[in-house]
Amino acid sequence: MLIYGAGGHAKVVASILLASGVQVTGIFDDNWRHATLRGYDFLCDYNAGYFPAQPLVIAIGNNHDRRKVAEKISHSLGQAIHPSAMIDATTRVGPGIVIVHNAVIQADCRVGNHVIVNTAAIIDHDCIVGDFAHIGPGATLCGDVCVGECTLVGAGSVVLPGISIGKECVIGAGSIVVSDVPDYAKVAGNPARIIY
Repeated sequence: MLIYGAGGHAKVVASILLASGVQVTGIFDDNWRHATLRGYDFLCDYNAGYFPAQPLVIAIGNNHDRRKVAEKISHSLGQAIHPSAMIDATTRVGPGIVIVHNAVIQADCRVGNHVIVNTAAIIDHDCIVGDFAHIGPGATLCGDVCVGECTLVGAGSVVLPGISIGKECVIGAGSIVVSDVPDYAKVAGNPARIIY
């Protein structure tokens, strides 16, 4: 498996692959001189000709940057799912997904492409998570929640059942989301309110 990215999130992805028995063949990073991931062969800038048959996972935590990279790669997409994650058999997850240690995804969820479900996050039944979203460490989506494309649900947040969160939103860490959130909003607090 190839990894695109060599910062902090890439360390987690490499750890997940190692725990899953998947060998990291090489790493792309357009800022490789500032890479913090050590111990692997670097392939420097992205090159579609390097190991073209190998699948790739984009290991970049920032949703918008991850989306930009996805638009330019031509490798097939892999998945990084830690063995400690619990994913119900009725759930569908997209290519490029990263599911971190102790995450839980319950029945009949749909989780899009290039989504990060971070450490110990919980996605309860019937949730829909859009492409390039990030469910932060310890965040909880209660049942029947919709999260739009490229939205960040911050660490430790709780989204109550049936809530819809738009695209490109930011839910501040520790927020309690009790009502729908429109596209592009940034909310925080308990209860969560639009802050800008």
